[in-house]
Amino acid sequence: MTNSRALTPPYYAVIFSNQRTPGDNGYAETAERMETLAKSMPGYLGIESVRGEDGFGITISYWQSEEAIANWKKNAEHEAARSRGRAEWYESFELRVARVERAYGMDKAR
Repeated sequence: MTNSRALTPPYYAVIFSNQRTPGDNGYAETAERMETLAKSMPGYLGIESVRGEDGFGITISYWQSEEAIANWKKNAEHEAARSRGRAEWYESFELRVARVERAYGMDKAR
């Protein structure tokens, strides 16, 4: 996980909301591998991810540019994982790409 508050706009967010199918079927291992692989890609800034008990999840990855996102999408290992996701792991999903122009927040613990 990334502390997205440490990022300075502008940057890009890839927002992946999805509904999982029952069972793991190799999902956790592949998700961990994809996070490790993404970290090695030029332009990668970080990731945040949550999943509810009902299987609904949202993962947001952060990137320096649209070019970096396009290169990630073209990565062969990532392509294979996306294909397996459509076939096995997701009942449904939506993917959105947004340019973050402003970002702010608070943390009472600080």
